[in-house]
Amino acid sequence: MARGVTRRVVAWLLALALAACAGGPPSAAPDPLPSWQPGPARTAILDFVRDVTTAGAPTFVPPAQRIAVFDNDGTLWTESPQYTQVLFMLEQVEAAAPRHPEWRADPAFQALAAHDEAALKAAGQDRLMALLFQASSGMTTEAYDRAIRDWLASARSPKFGRPYTELVYQPQLELLRYLRANGFRTWIVTGGTIEFVRPFSEAVYGIPPEQVVGSTQAVRYAQADGAMALVREPRLEFNDDGPGKPVGIYRQIGRRPILAFGNSDGDLQMLQYTTDGPGRTLGLVVHHDDAAREAAYDRQSAVGRLDKAWDEAAAHGWIVVSMKTDWKQLFPAGP
Repeated sequence: MARGVTRRVVAWLLALALAACAGGPPSAAPDPLPSWQPGPARTAILDFVRDVTTAGAPTFVPPAQRIAVFDNDGTLWTESPQYTQVLFMLEQVEAAAPRHPEWRADPAFQALAAHDEAALKAAGQDRLMALLFQASSGMTTEAYDRAIRDWLASARSPKFGRPYTELVYQPQLELLRYLRANGFRTWIVTGGTIEFVRPFSEAVYGIPPEQVVGSTQAVRYAQADGAMALVREPRLEFNDDGPGKPVGIYRQIGRRPILAFGNSDGDLQMLQYTTDGPGRTLGLVVHHDDAAREAAYDRQSAVGRLDKAWDEAAAHGWIVVSMKTDWKQLFPAGP
C-alpha cells in the first residue's frame, strides 16, 4: 500500500514539475476578434464560421467555396469626408492642368479649382468624371502605379492627420485574418478602380492584387516612351458599383460568395447576390454612426449613402454593424 501511495505521489509531483516547465496549464485560445464588442454582430460572425467549417454538419461548406467579399470605401477604410481615390484624382487634375489650357473655360474644372461643391453639382457627374479620367490618360500603367504609391506614401488625411493606409478599420483587419485562418478566401469588391486599390491591398489587408475586383479605366497596348506598354485611355471601361458588383464577381471570381460585407447602397446588389445563394450565407452592413471617432451618416449622405440597403437588411436578415457600439477600437494604434 505504502509503495502504491509513493508511486502516486511521485507521479503527481512529476506532473506538477512538467506543468511548471511548460509554463503552467494550457491557456485559453486567443480571442480572434478582440476589437469587436460582445453582441449580436460578433455572435453572428462566430456562429456562421463555425457552421460552415464544421465537418459533417449540414451547413458545412468546402474550403474552395468559402468566398468572402468586402467593399473597400467605408467598409474596410474610411471614406469620410470624401472617397480617398477622389482626393488623389483631384490632385492629378491639378497637376495635369498646365497641359490642358482648354480646361480653363470648362465649368467643371473651374468648380474643381474653386472647390465649389454647388458648381460641381451643376456641372454634372459625367463631366467631372471625364476630367478625372482625362487627367491620367496617356500615362502608362507603370507610371500611374508609381504615382499612386507615391501619393499614398506622402498624403495625410486632414481630418485625422494620418496616412490613408492607416485609416483602415481594426475590427475588419481582425475579421479578414479570422476568415482566412478558417479556410476562406477574402476578396475586395470595390467601386474604386483596381489600379488604385491593388498597390496597397496586400500590405494593408493581406489581400493580393489578383483578389481585387473593381472598376477599370480603359487601357491599350501601344508605343510609349520608345517601348511597347499598356497606356491609359480617358474613359471608364467597367463600373464595379451597384449592379456592376455581381457582374464583376461573376467575371473575376467565378463563384458566388457566401459572405458579403458592405456599407452603402452601392453594395446592395452584392449583398443580395451573396445571400440569395444556396446554403448558409451571411450579409453584413457597417452603419457609420460614430461622430465622435469618425463620422455619422446614412440616408442623406452624398458619400456612402446607406438608405435602400438599410431597409433591405431587415428583409434579408443582414446584420447591421454599429460602428459606435459594435467596435471597441476603430483604427489600428498609431506609430
